[in-house]
Amino acid sequence: MFTPPLDHRRRRMLQALVLSPLWFPLISHSNVPPDLRRIISLEWRPTELLLALGVVPLAVADIPNYHRWVAEPALPSTVIDVGHRIEPNIELMQQLNPSLFLLSKGFGPSAASLSVLAPTMSFSFNDGSGKPLETARQAVRDLAERLGLQAQAQRHLQEFDTLLSETASRVRGEAKEPVLLFSLIDSRRALVMGKGSLFDDVLRMMQIENAWQGETNFWGSSVVGIERLAEIPHARALYFDHGDQLLNVAVRSPLWQVIPFVRENKLQTLPAVWFYGATLSTMRFCRLLEQALGRGQ
Repeated sequence: MFTPPLDHRRRRMLQALVLSPLWFPLISHSNVPPDLRRIISLEWRPTELLLALGVVPLAVADIPNYHRWVAEPALPSTVIDVGHRIEPNIELMQQLNPSLFLLSKGFGPSAASLSVLAPTMSFSFNDGSGKPLETARQAVRDLAERLGLQAQAQRHLQEFDTLLSETASRVRGEAKEPVLLFSLIDSRRALVMGKGSLFDDVLRMMQIENAWQGETNFWGSSVVGIERLAEIPHARALYFDHGDQLLNVAVRSPLWQVIPFVRENKLQTLPAVWFYGATLSTMRFCRLLEQALGRGQ
């Protein structure tokens, strides 16, 4: 095939582009699997997906809050903190020379803004199917396909499905009343999990009614005033603690004392678990749920 010759100016521009350090990440957008030692995760859900496949990220955004809100899976001390999840440290990430960025759709920096540094892969929490558990399973498969770790994904998903099935067989019918899942944002506002959330999907699988039947957002959660909790009668409440002592402040409020599950001593405190996670968070939630129901029945 005939190719017309390039003029001198155009040739110089192309040479400058090829010699630019920004050119090399563009070349890496091929189908070659990324270097597993140099993956940066800028959101906690893809961090969890990576760990589920046995891969330790090079860096993660906002590690202190990861410890508070996610807790498990634990991050090795070698993982580097690259700053806030919404506005990570671009200069530091460029120095780390990542092979891949993992992102969450709808939260944090856009794939386009990072693609000059390295290839990106984004994951959706809500794909519109109304089945967060299946979305989580598919996210594991998708990441495994990108990283060439299909066998690890298959083993993990077998463990995941076995735990779900075994937990369901043990707790199904154990909850005699609806269960409320919540944390506190501050002394006056609660974060509740409802329709469309990952753990609501788990509750339905366990044939347990979710006590929160109100509005929810894209992620299946809602931030409400604690007075809204007083509108929920006859529920067992599971409070997920993040080490911030907010519950100790809330209990001093006269409003708190009139909440039915408080008056009836049906409130249990559990350790943190990531509400917006995937398979590993679901497995942790299943263990905590079984523990709570077993302790309270």
